[in-house]
Amino acid sequence: MVSDRSEAPSSTASTSGAEAVETPKQRRAALIAVTALPIVVVLAGLWGYNQPDIFTPHAQWVPYLLGGVMFTMGLTLAPQDFAAVLRRPWAVLIGLAAHYVIMPGAGWVIAHALSLSPELAVGLILVGCAPSGTASNVMTFLSKGDVALGVSVATVSTLVAPVVTPALTALLAGSYLHVDAGSMMVDIVKTVLVPIVLGVVVRLVIKDAGVRAIAPALPWISAIVIAWIVAIVVAGSAGKLASVGGIVFLAVLLHNGFGLGLGYLAARLAGLDAKARRALAFEVGMQNSGLAATLAKVHFSPLAALPSAVFSVWHNVSGAVLAAWFARRPVRD
Repeated sequence: MVSDRSEAPSSTASTSGAEAVETPKQRRAALIAVTALPIVVVLAGLWGYNQPDIFTPHAQWVPYLLGGVMFTMGLTLAPQDFAAVLRRPWAVLIGLAAHYVIMPGAGWVIAHALSLSPELAVGLILVGCAPSGTASNVMTFLSKGDVALGVSVATVSTLVAPVVTPALTALLAGSYLHVDAGSMMVDIVKTVLVPIVLGVVVRLVIKDAGVRAIAPALPWISAIVIAWIVAIVVAGSAGKLASVGGIVFLAVLLHNGFGLGLGYLAARLAGLDAKARRALAFEVGMQNSGLAATLAKVHFSPLAALPSAVFSVWHNVSGAVLAAWFARRPVRD
């Protein structure tokens, strides 16, 4: 399941279910995906910044674009992915708790420590309250981590997002701006849950053979759509980007770094093995920034969506670097 629910799709790692078997072709496809995605997103952001008039009229398309990405995620989900949750509920629960405690909390702390403006603070906290980004599964695959666990945590964190994300956002960001948790819940159901269910249904209809036929195109479809969302978000706040870009990048760098490091530490403290620690580092530190950007733009402002846009680029870069470092270190339990 790799698609960044807002990033690059996970067909490389889990098209045939959570129990992935590494092949040279899969690894090559994954490397291409994680290399190309940040480049495509950066170019889209620069385009949106330099020619905002091209993208600002597309602002109302953002929820539908995200829905398309989530549909591709549904296409990559197989029965084995859901069975994997039941086989190791304790490890999945640890990952889920770490994700929804560490990232929202880190977002709140960093927003206060850097004295971010209300819009930027809400945007950063909202990124932290989003579910796992599906590109995390590709990073886990490249790092020789526990892909099955990563897929399980990412899936469950997304399925509970309609309830958890609005509630945590209201709790942590409500002191900055008004948060309509009920409306946000409805939007997440429409842009995340419904498209995923439709994708799962379509997969059942076209069978695994049909999914394998279209799987190579899914990462590129998601990459293009996410880049489009980022261009729209950047275009909407292009006038303020020069003055706030530095502080936003610092906030995102710290947020992502805390997530990757504390996710690994949480798995270690819980007694999980080395492969599981690598998986949870990515599942905690990488977010569905496309969903966060969409919610921020719809419920707050284009400026509030800026941290999500920056996160979309940075967590793919940092994730790829960390995955490469892990891959060069033997797995020891």
